[in-house]
Amino acid sequence: MTEKTRPPTVPQGVPAVEAATRAPDRKEPEVLVITGMSGAGRTRAASVLEDLDWFVVDNLPPMMIVPLVDLMTRAGSAVERLAVVVDVRGRQYFSELAGALGHLRAAGVQYRILFLDASDEELVRRFEAVRRPHPLQGDGRILDGIADERRALSTLAERADTVIDTTNLSVHDLAREVRAAVADGAPEALRVNVVAFGFKYGLPLDADHVVDVRFLANPYWITELRHLTGRDAPVRDYVLSRPGARLFVDRYVATLEPVLTGYLHEEKRYATIAVGCTGGKHRSVAVAEEIAHRLRAQGLRVTVTARDLGKE
Repeated sequence: MTEKTRPPTVPQGVPAVEAATRAPDRKEPEVLVITGMSGAGRTRAASVLEDLDWFVVDNLPPMMIVPLVDLMTRAGSAVERLAVVVDVRGRQYFSELAGALGHLRAAGVQYRILFLDASDEELVRRFEAVRRPHPLQGDGRILDGIADERRALSTLAERADTVIDTTNLSVHDLAREVRAAVADGAPEALRVNVVAFGFKYGLPLDADHVVDVRFLANPYWITELRHLTGRDAPVRDYVLSRPGARLFVDRYVATLEPVLTGYLHEEKRYATIAVGCTGGKHRSVAVAEEIAHRLRAQGLRVTVTARDLGKE
């Protein structure tokens, strides 16, 4: 990935004075234009940004960029970060991109261009692997379409703020590069969902890890605790005071640390930890809440759900 300072290129169809107008310093809205060679990973880049809560529009006609940004700036808009994928699939409309970007600059809207590229050999291999023609191939060969596309994108590639060569990148490597390109300095946290459940109702289908806490004494057999849940202090205190309960939580959370770190490295951004007891009301809920508390203390984004409460 290479970072470049955008030269003061005058967009086609935009007066030189207008294009040279310096945009005021603004943090919002944040606009990213994703473009580049077909087959270089634009779709994957768009998916990564969606996971980062960007508002993403794929194959947008350039003439629609300005009104879309205008919607972002209106009072009450919840969209702060917009990514638009613009490329040669737009055919005759693609030539209007330079003018659209010029209007954004003149209006004081800061934008960045992310350009994805790959070697001709790799692009040919990818098109042959999916058995699809190049958008500009026509009646010619894949290489003919690639050559035409490079000519059409040459000026845009020079103006790009960030260029990512995906020739030797896996999909996970590409995701890391895209995240780095749009990083705001804050480290991204893994999203963890801790689910309390009852084994008699079946395992959660989306569980990455399953924990069985039926080795702990069951509050169900304590008359004054039976009607309560693991979210109530008397039940929570009872469960966590059982022999081995806190030791189990300590060691399990310690065991999860390298696993969750590895998930982030491998571009897995969500993890579900299922904590089960017999009915999913007492022990599993109390332990799930305690595990979530420990994980939050490590800076992770954690939610807790009790799937089977109310089923008894």
